Amino acid sequence: MLIDLHNHTYPKSDDSFMSADELVDAARLAGLDGVCITEHDDFWSSDDTADLTRRHGILVLPGAEINTDAGHVLVFGLRRYRFGMHKPSFLRAEADSLGAVLIAAHPYRRRYLEDPARDPAVRAEMLERAIADPQLRLFDAVESCNGRGSLNENRFAHDLNQVLGRPGVGGSDAHRIQQIGTAATRFERRITSLEDLIAEIRAGRTTAVSLAAAAAGSPATTV
Repeated sequence: MLIDLHNHTYPKSDDSFMSADELVDAARLAGLDGVCITEHDDFWSSDDTADLTRRHGILVLPGAEINTDAGHVLVFGLRRYRFGMHKPSFLRAEADSLGAVLIAAHPYRRRYLEDPARDPAVRAEMLERAIADPQLRLFDAVESCNGRGSLNENRFAHDLNQVLGRPGVGGSDAHRIQQIGTAATRFERRITSLEDLIAEIRAGRTTAVSLAAAAAGSPATTV
């Protein structure tokens, strides 16, 4: 199954330019099997995503993107924002208490600069510093393919995740309709619920997939 784990809609995410209905309809037309709505520091209820599933005929699951001191974190299994979630250790404790999973979103941000990284030695130093960040080890998986990231940024995220040894996932990080379906996560087993999604991420039965190449007429590529 191909599920896009990272998307934003208006008005819950005020930097998005599409409604939830527009997102879900476009995801279905793009050939995805499912889509997650991950607003900034805000949550959709399971009842509302179930309604979207019924109306559009494609699996819709709720999550959120939390802004933390270690960068942005995708969460699945939490239901509301609590003060303190900006601290990774607090967020980790919340996730553990509720059986949720945490994913480091676009981990190249604040850790990788594309122009200086043209020098292999500088890139290696950036990667070393990122690997040494203990907060990254608090997360269950890493977004190793982000649809809005450049090829080099996603390669950095992939290399970082190879060392960390976490499951790799992908998502479009779409804020506009034309960004939908650029990246996704391939699940080895069928996903029918949020509980399935969490279990499969935790088990590591995931592959980050870049769909941008497929949109250009080439086969989808795994990252």
